[in-house]
Amino acid sequence: MANFKPRKLIGEWREGFALDLQTLSSEFMGHDEFGHPRFDTKRSGIGELLYQLKYKSNMDAVQEIVKAVEKFMKAWNPTVDILVPVPPSTYRAVQPVLVLAKAIGERLRIPLADCVTRTRDIPELKNVSDLDERLKLLEGLHTVDKSATRGKSVLLFDDLYRSGATMNAITTELYEAGKATDVFALAITRTRSHQ
Repeated sequence: MANFKPRKLIGEWREGFALDLQTLSSEFMGHDEFGHPRFDTKRSGIGELLYQLKYKSNMDAVQEIVKAVEKFMKAWNPTVDILVPVPPSTYRAVQPVLVLAKAIGERLRIPLADCVTRTRDIPELKNVSDLDERLKLLEGLHTVDKSATRGKSVLLFDDLYRSGATMNAITTELYEAGKATDVFALAITRTRSHQ
């Protein structure tokens, strides 16, 4: 199982954590023959597993990540009724957040509630550096099926936490429109700097 160092996530939720940082360092190494920048990137153990799943479609990483989540959840022990994945922002043949949410739900016996949907397409938020612009893009972006969340304690799950803007917007929707009693946030990794 991958080693990890949990990191507290501050937001609208009751309590939240990422298992670790995604990258520990990234050094610019110059440009390749096509003019693309190259980096020497060092990832945390869990960050490397997520990278393998997300960018290399390596399904072998799933069980190792789930084992780490199980270990962490036993120590954290939030009282939750359902697991709600953040909707993917980019199309991939393998959607890491959905694959992991399903596997985590099964392993921890937490029912999966795929009850948050996007109302429209927006540019990838990782490419939007201005926080005010991100928040504007997130306004009204998600809807919640309150029949799945009303009166429930929710574990909101994402694979990678950047600024927290998306998870915060969804948390607000879960409380207000979804009538959830509580929201806890969990991400596999978070970036070193929050934007």
